[in-house]
Amino acid sequence: MRRAWFALAAVVLAACGSKPQAPEWQMNAHGALERFEQAWLAGQTRAADAEFARARRELAGTADATLVARAELTRCAVQVASLVFEPCAGFEPLRADAAPAERAYADYLQGMRVSPQLLPAQHRAVAGGTADAKAVQAIGDPLSRLVAAGVLLRSGRGSPELMQLASDTASSQGWRRPLLAWLGAQLQLAERRGAQDQAERLRRRIALASAPD
Repeated sequence: MRRAWFALAAVVLAACGSKPQAPEWQMNAHGALERFEQAWLAGQTRAADAEFARARRELAGTADATLVARAELTRCAVQVASLVFEPCAGFEPLRADAAPAERAYADYLQGMRVSPQLLPAQHRAVAGGTADAKAVQAIGDPLSRLVAAGVLLRSGRGSPELMQLASDTASSQGWRRPLLAWLGAQLQLAERRGAQDQAERLRRRIALASAPD
């Protein structure tokens, strides 16, 4: 099981792993969320949307707003990891019924200052105002590391070192969507700085990663 908090819904659902007669919806939702993450990170938008809709439908069948809210936060987190900085629209209608930790995590993903104590352990150091690439590098889970890097960039605390760390992380995992996003961020920075050689290398990497299968 991933250590990333945004998979907390899956962690809750995975309790069924030790119970031989778990309800079918738990296994269905858990599997769909896992497949959603994989498809999103691979850049397979249509498949990702279908898997997320399947997971949400299973969770909504419980009428448990907490589980649905956590699934929505899963989607928002992988978007932040890929530098898709949009409002977490699916979570907001559920905010009133969400726990303080879930509301804090939603705000954290938006780049807001929140109490670190309300966040998962791997994100607490990043929530502090002095966090940098070293704090992100210390996060062991690759997906959590990319989420934290995205939060820092979104909140105006990005740096060349952070962008390189995020690109390296996405590259090592073979995650095409976040890799292209972070390479694009590096390219913009290189162009602003007039670093033509670096910009050309980044363009070649982007072209390679963008090539059709």
